[in-house]
This record gives sequence, structure tokens and C-alpha cells, in this order.
Amino acid sequence: MRKMSSAPRPILNIVATLIALAPCALITLVQAAECPRKDALGTSRVLEVDPATYPRVGLKSFPQTLPLRDGEVVLTFDDGPTPGVTDKVLSALATECVQATFFMVGRNAADHPDMVRKIARLGHSIGYHSWDHPHLNKMPTDQAEANINRGIEAVQIALRGTASTVPSTPFFRFPYFESTPALLERLEKRRIAVFGADFWASDWNKMTPEEELKLLTGRLEGHRKGIILLHDPQMRTAEMLPAFLRYLQEHNYHVVHIVPAAMKTVSDRTR
Repeated sequence: MRKMSSAPRPILNIVATLIALAPCALITLVQAAECPRKDALGTSRVLEVDPATYPRVGLKSFPQTLPLRDGEVVLTFDDGPTPGVTDKVLSALATECVQATFFMVGRNAADHPDMVRKIARLGHSIGYHSWDHPHLNKMPTDQAEANINRGIEAVQIALRGTASTVPSTPFFRFPYFESTPALLERLEKRRIAVFGADFWASDWNKMTPEEELKLLTGRLEGHRKGIILLHDPQMRTAEMLPAFLRYLQEHNYHVVHIVPAAMKTVSDRTR
């Protein structure tokens, strides 16, 4: 879907001790480090996601979502980076010591590589959202995959200075959530997890930040947990975000940060 002054970088190193789930889960949980601001919302824990177990998540598009507890949310942002607006989003997240995932449009990453590196430097996860946000389901499969790859390459160049169609973080979200069976199969074979969402703020529609907050919190109360879709280029979202993060804290919600699972051997995957 379509459509700062920076705060100091929070100290959010992740505790090395892992708490393993059931052997078949292939997902690992770690506790997020203590936030230096004692009254901040903070990131409650980190969830390592293995595409082999969770190839497609988000109940708006797929039958499965992430194994979140009641009151846990994953914050995701699409369509950036956009200097000025994304900066405000990053500042709000930093103030509350919260980590999120940014699904970037490759063309924007190519135009603003410094923003890509800033987002990574602040400890957020970076996912991929195609090269130029087209309707991939209306393209021939090879052309659509080429657009996905071009987007991955652009972000990889911004991050690492070298072109690669192998994403550093194997997380992808289809523009408009318009996948096809063939593209889903190709991404699964490449061990790239496809993210939908469990609910969203509808922030591509014209509304005030106050109206967006009311809409989003109402949906949150209905779902109680889930992957939330927001858009970092939307100024209304950037202006709404500080109040939403305060709402999460005041109503005892917890933010979970998603990261790629550690590489596992074939034998590990089949136990």
C-alpha cells in the first residue's frame, strides 16, 4: 500500500542468552536489553523468525501469523525511507526505546542511502518492498521477480555498498499485499518470509493524526495483538506515533522486535 529531528541513538544491545522454544518451532526468543530511560515503553523482547517455519505471516492475507502473546505487537513501516518524515518516526521510536521493521521501496533507498544506513544503525530491521511499488500480480512472473530483485539490490547497495539479490534480512512485503501463487512459491524457495499484516491504521487515507490514533487503537483493542502496518512517509503517522506509543505503555501492551533467525543446518530444521 502507498501511501526529523533525530533523537540520540538508544543503547539497545540484545542479551546474548537465548530462550529456546519447542524444537520444532525453529523460532528463538531473547529478551531486549533494559532501556536507559526508565519510564520509556521499551522493546519487550526480540523474536527470531525463520522463513522455513513461517514463510508467510499476517492474517489479512494468510492463515498464519507470528506466535505473539496477548498484548504483544510488532511495528512495521512501509514505503520509505523519506527524509524528514521517516526521521520523525525514528525520533519517536528512539524516545521510547522501541525497535521496528521498515519495508523499504528500492527506489527510495537508492535516492536516500544515508537514511537506509541510519535506520540500520539505530537497530531496526530492514525488509524489502519491491523496486517502485508496482502491482506485481499484474506483471509476468519473471518481470515481477526482477522488480523484487531490483528493490533488494538497491537496499543492499545502500547498506553494504555492493549489489546482491540475497537480502540481508529475508523479509519481504508485497505492495498492496498483491501476491501470486507463483511469486510466493519462488520467495519460499529462496527462504524469504513474506509479511502481510494482522491489522493496520489505514494511514493512506486522509485523516488527522488524532483520527488515525482513534482508528488504530480501536483496532488494537479488537485484535489484542499482532503485526501492525504503518507507513513512515505519511506525516499524519509520524505525528500520531508518539501518542500511540504512549497508549501502548499506558494500556500494558508490549513491543516485539522481529529479526532473522540464526542459520540452521538441514538436520536442525527437520528435527
